[in-house]
Amino acid sequence: MGRERRKGAGKAVAVAAVVVAAAGAAAAALGFDPRAWFDRAEAEATAETPSTAEVVRQTLTETVEYSGDLGFGDALGLDCLVSGTYTALPAAGDELGRGDAIYAVDDRPVVLLYGGLPAYRSLDPGAEGADVEQFEENLSKLGYDGFTIDDEYTDATAAAVEEWQDDLGVEETGRVELGSVVYAPGRIRVDAVAVELGDAAGPGGALLDYTGLDKVVTVEVELDDQELVAVGGAVAITLPDGTEATGVVTGSETLVKEETGGNGDTDEVTYLEVTVAADDSSVFDGLDQAAVDVGFAGDTAEDVLTVPVEALLGLAEGGYGLEIVSGDATEVVAVETGMFADGSVEVTGEGLEAGQSVVVPS
Repeated sequence: MGRERRKGAGKAVAVAAVVVAAAGAAAAALGFDPRAWFDRAEAEATAETPSTAEVVRQTLTETVEYSGDLGFGDALGLDCLVSGTYTALPAAGDELGRGDAIYAVDDRPVVLLYGGLPAYRSLDPGAEGADVEQFEENLSKLGYDGFTIDDEYTDATAAAVEEWQDDLGVEETGRVELGSVVYAPGRIRVDAVAVELGDAAGPGGALLDYTGLDKVVTVEVELDDQELVAVGGAVAITLPDGTEATGVVTGSETLVKEETGGNGDTDEVTYLEVTVAADDSSVFDGLDQAAVDVGFAGDTAEDVLTVPVEALLGLAEGGYGLEIVSGDATEVVAVETGMFADGSVEVTGEGLEAGQSVVVPS
């Protein structure tokens, strides 16, 4: 993935054109060239009404841009925790939420719940711990009540579990067997399934990979630019059609990859894998596996005088100048340039002030 520093290369500013009328045959016979006349008229009109811009005092921020890949982020693996035969499986692309059966072994559904703690034991009356509270929070969210959400699995919890098991169509034991529930941070999207119906299931067997539902941009950032990356930091996003959006860095991880050079040698390259989410995820609707540009905020020049890059004049003696407009007259003054960003350039020069008008050459 490549990257470029936006140095504010300006776009040419168009000037008003003089409308050209057709010349008559008689004028041509007299040796009169209507094209030359119109060229002179255009030049005079342009000289009388030059395009101008204002000297502005503002803060400039350099943007360092990288190209990233749009997708659903890194996929996480989900292993089976029970033995038997797979009797129900999801399909790649399925979206599942709290209370949904992800798969079934011997016709016993394995249910998705939300939480950060993995299921590591069976739960029944007398069990205590953070995993009990996490389970009870989910049970309550599913609409079951009659128990207190805390770190104790009581008889009241067991009674609610029996009601839940009845709705699931499984044996009403009041006990949550290890492997009967799976925890994820939220709704998931099935990315790939590693088994087929009828395959043997067993604890630790690879089952499927899943991701979150929101599309994100994954960017490889060079280590030299790692100071630009901060989790929670704002970024600019440019879509393939040029649409711009805002986003935020949601994750960053240092990784190593192998790259083969032109001489055939293989080198290890260390980089940051950065994940970026859009503030409005709908901007990615309709896009699939697209290349997206991400702009990270770089160096900043605060409270400086700026002009459009197009206003700079190359001086015969070297360096740059600006043509300052004063009434009906203009004067070229030498300036020093600083930061370039977003089509503007930082300038300093004798007598230069905010609010002055400068000519923007055509």
